[in-house]
Amino acid sequence: MVKSERTAHFPPLGGGCQYAFFVGEMGQLATRAGWEKLPAGLAHRDVAAVAVDARDRVYLATRVRSCIFVYERDGTFVRTWGEGLFTDRLHGVTMHPDGTLFVVDDAGHSVRHFTTAGKELGAIGPIGMASDTGYDGSNLATVTRAAGPYNRPTNIAVAPNGELYVSDGYGNARVHHFSSEGRLIRSWGEPGTGPGQFKISHGICVLRDGRVLVCDRENDRIEVFTPDGKFVAEWTDVQRPTHLVLGPDGRLYVAELWWRKGLKTPKGEEIREDRYGRVSILNTDGKVLARFGGGPPNTAGNFTAPHGIAVDSHGNVYVAEVTWTIGVSAGVVADGAPTIQKLAAR
Repeated sequence: MVKSERTAHFPPLGGGCQYAFFVGEMGQLATRAGWEKLPAGLAHRDVAAVAVDARDRVYLATRVRSCIFVYERDGTFVRTWGEGLFTDRLHGVTMHPDGTLFVVDDAGHSVRHFTTAGKELGAIGPIGMASDTGYDGSNLATVTRAAGPYNRPTNIAVAPNGELYVSDGYGNARVHHFSSEGRLIRSWGEPGTGPGQFKISHGICVLRDGRVLVCDRENDRIEVFTPDGKFVAEWTDVQRPTHLVLGPDGRLYVAELWWRKGLKTPKGEEIREDRYGRVSILNTDGKVLARFGGGPPNTAGNFTAPHGIAVDSHGNVYVAEVTWTIGVSAGVVADGAPTIQKLAAR
């Protein structure tokens, strides 16, 4: 494995691995000594999501060049697939234990099922038709009611029993629970800030005991539910959580987005100082065990816009970032800042 020019070391996590950053760059900088080794002339913009298969191959859901990029564990480029199938708002990618892949396209109002080689196997729920929540397409405040699948869904999780849970977040405020065959069992959630309510249900994970964890992004919390949608608890020691996964070590890895100075939370709090993006490691009771990042974007050991996260069988952590959307387009981060970073286990 080749060390990046942007390498940072962190103290070991108690009883676990020590980590170091290895950084992949955007296409025009792919020749730098980063993890992601893109062929000349091939580029992408945001990386919205990342997943890893049983062989530790890495799958990136990219935007603008909206398709799936595939890499070996050492960053060697394998192929792309899915060109022409998705909108410019690819949002989630999740590996099924059977080795197939779910791809969530928020603007396409769809959750689709593929082989890892890109053969389409079907869909979970409807495709392409926004459910009626009042959402005007841009203003979250217009989500005035919850509805069925989908209005800009965000992520999908596979439960230990094979059942499926979809966070339906940008234009809705719901979680949809499906059978393993894709039959809708139930939905829950509504707009708001109270228990069981959401202000962007953005990421989702199911624990080994069946508890369903939902990243309620704009409410700065992870909500915990029973498998049938009953509210259990909220974990508030997180910041704009975008996605979370259960690692092979039984710990939770959470991607957390930047609160930029001047923004306002749904409860009206004005952000007076930048709260930079980071990755947190939690136990399954919500206790924070370690944190990485939290410093200025596009600097060694830090992030711009953590949006997706995955952990491979060796404990390496991959962080997908929507750097262009959050940083570059706003003029606060230089073009060429990383969109995929690797925390390499030592």
